[in-house]
Amino acid sequence: MKSFTPFIIFLCLITVKVTSAQNEDENAIKAIMAEQEEAWSNNDLEGFMEGYWQSDSLTYFSGGLVTQGWQTTLDNYKKGYPTKKDTGTLNFKIHAITKITEDAYYVMGQYFLTLEAGDRNGTFMIIFKRIEGKWKIVADSSC
Repeated sequence: MKSFTPFIIFLCLITVKVTSAQNEDENAIKAIMAEQEEAWSNNDLEGFMEGYWQSDSLTYFSGGLVTQGWQTTLDNYKKGYPTKKDTGTLNFKIHAITKITEDAYYVMGQYFLTLEAGDRNGTFMIIFKRIEGKWKIVADSSC
């Protein structure tokens, strides 16, 4: 029994370390999304886009269309939401943050836009990837 005890302690320590790292990742992702809510609600679309990977490989899928690229996504947001009246107030409800690999998670949830012209809401699935030590959205599917 004595030789079994160190093994159990080792397994417990590994589990605590893995859980702690995953909690840190999830908290970092939640913080980015909270910053995005604030930026969007202030009609700061550039600030909102800080959460996205600034790359031509960024993929965005919405309304049956796939677009590529950070700048294209920003330009589309600016065209569709030119004023504070258009952006309104954004809130996310996160339903799941799921680890894909050591450096990638997918996040599923709902978004809620409160607007003068009438509220809008929908669902999203985004993929975060750790790039150069920072979490960035590399793919977004919203409807």
